[in-house]
Amino acid sequence: MAALQQRTLELIRSNEEQVLTQWQQNLAAAGQGQDNRISSQEVDAQLREFWRLFLQAISAADVGSLQGQEWQGIRRFLEDLSTDRARRGFNSSETASFIFSLKRPLFAQVQTALAADPQQLGDQLWAISELLDLLGLQTVKAFQKSREEVIQRQQEEMLELSTPVVKLWEGVLALPMIGTLDSQRTQVVMESLLQRIVDTGSEIAIIDITGVPTVDTLVAQHLLKTVTAIRLMGADAIISGVRPQIAQTIVHLGLDLQGIVTKANLADALALALKRTGQTVTKVAG
Repeated sequence: MAALQQRTLELIRSNEEQVLTQWQQNLAAAGQGQDNRISSQEVDAQLREFWRLFLQAISAADVGSLQGQEWQGIRRFLEDLSTDRARRGFNSSETASFIFSLKRPLFAQVQTALAADPQQLGDQLWAISELLDLLGLQTVKAFQKSREEVIQRQQEEMLELSTPVVKLWEGVLALPMIGTLDSQRTQVVMESLLQRIVDTGSEIAIIDITGVPTVDTLVAQHLLKTVTAIRLMGADAIISGVRPQIAQTIVHLGLDLQGIVTKANLADALALALKRTGQTVTKVAG
């Protein structure tokens, strides 16, 4: 990798305000600091902090690699920046532009100072470009990691929200299922449902699959696992929401649901649960 010469380093330091001003203008032109995701004051603070760390690193380090101790501050800054941008809804291109927008201001300073020496000019432009490309790549990697963590956390939160355990009656719980039932979701379902059985001392748990679009062999296996876990906790299970299409599918697949009580709708399942617990609901006249 081409090296930044001492003359270039001194040139960059001596024209700090010009570089920062043009860099900030480039970021503003790219839309950063121009909407409600991040303010221009925050962008200005970030670029000045990066610039401080950048000057320290290029003065003390071999720019052929970003893995040295001298680059630790830059790496940590870019990780924090990428995490912050991912949480604010920026994409990878917008995040990387924070680094790449610095190219033009640095190029302008070098071109002005080294215009009389084309060979040296080319070498230094190439050195700056390679360095910022490495920093940009580091930013993209950090952003992707942060974004994956954000997505994973959101998926876990959605799983928890999409599997609410509702107390229908004293001793009767209901778990309305909506969407596809896979292995990960089955685990969340069992954990939340079993914990609620323990907390409430409920005798019956109703699993309502009205919102489950299809039932195949895998979905049936997950349901069986959940029912087995409920029984091991000393409670009983009823599956409601078995529509005609689902019933036909279960028969066609030859799935064995013997021993599991099923009902067509949640109301019928609740009525059965109340009957099993020795309770009745009557309509008050008038």
